[in-house]
Amino acid sequence: MDGNERAPAASSGAARYHRDLALRNRAALLGAARRLFLDLGYDGTSLAKVAAEAGVSRATLFKQFPTKAELFSAMVTTSWATEDEQDPPVPGDPLAALTTLGTRYADLLTRPGMADLFRIVIAEFPRFPELGRTHFDLGKMPFFDSVRDHLLAEQHAGTLQFEDADLVTTQFLGMIANYVLWPRMLLLDWDPDAASVARAVEEAALTVHARHSVSPLGARSGRGDAAGR
Repeated sequence: MDGNERAPAASSGAARYHRDLALRNRAALLGAARRLFLDLGYDGTSLAKVAAEAGVSRATLFKQFPTKAELFSAMVTTSWATEDEQDPPVPGDPLAALTTLGTRYADLLTRPGMADLFRIVIAEFPRFPELGRTHFDLGKMPFFDSVRDHLLAEQHAGTLQFEDADLVTTQFLGMIANYVLWPRMLLLDWDPDAASVARAVEEAALTVHARHSVSPLGARSGRGDAAGR
């Protein structure tokens, strides 16, 4: 291999190194920000403190997060991010789909640091209401929208029937959050095991399905009545 062949390989290796370093620094900064926001509050946390806590230079921090608001937004987005390979369920089996979506929601709410994120937003909301809006818009709403869209797809497929998709979505996700998340806000030792969380998801899915499923027998009966008329 001559010098001309080695140069591209070296350049590619350097680019990969800097990309990996940037990802490590980003993770360190987000983790440091979470700890400091929780311990010192949003107002009491400066970008300089975050850089020091993360063990990176201020220049490195400002390159990725020029403002504290952008840092907080990135923390919210990262906390709520789902895996790319999680494809939406296919309409046709609403009970299975609700169970899948409910399990994903429970997994999100029980991620390390998620309860801390909620505590930060709740504690700082009176002085910084924009944090609540950021958390809602960048965090919960994308997942909420995905569940609502699937419910509408099930309705279009004739497997579910309801009048208000937003209300049904809120009720479904609320049943799960009321078991796996909200007790953690007051009870630091609240830590249900995986089987208990799965049971809570199953009950939420069964409740929505029992209330809104379209009976195949009823559908056939309706078609028969129409034909008789």
